[in-house]
Amino acid sequence: MELKIKFLSEKIGKQVPAPYYATDGSAGMDLAACIDNDITLNPGDRHAVPTGIAIALPSDGYVGLIFARSSLGLKKGITLPNAVGVIDSDYRGEIMVALTNISDKPYTIKVGERIAQLVIMPVCAATVTVCDNLPETKRGAGGFGSTGKFRRN
Repeated sequence: MELKIKFLSEKIGKQVPAPYYATDGSAGMDLAACIDNDITLNPGDRHAVPTGIAIALPSDGYVGLIFARSSLGLKKGITLPNAVGVIDSDYRGEIMVALTNISDKPYTIKVGERIAQLVIMPVCAATVTVCDNLPETKRGAGGFGSTGKFRRN
């Protein structure tokens, strides 16, 4: 699958790394902050951080998903306020990463710092059928916690 990436800033490849897979087994490409100055996120702050890139997915059969970096989330409380960012196949603007600080301490995002990861996935477009009844299942309408805490064999 070919992903076309357009650099929107002269910093990409110099002060800011281009998107890359950190290891052969990485599902997501690391995205870095393409900013002129460091950004401090105080507790509760949200900020859209530019990446300096735009992408072209090969068709409407793909989507780009932006996920938080687990190390930033766990160690620093820096995560995405919308859980997952969606890059539609027809979007050609700059990829911005919405970040929020859920910790009790300020955190400063540095120029070129890895801030998120981009995962490319196939899309299955649904054909919607409105109906009066849904097929029965063992779980039925059981909601949160209805399947139990632990599965026992």
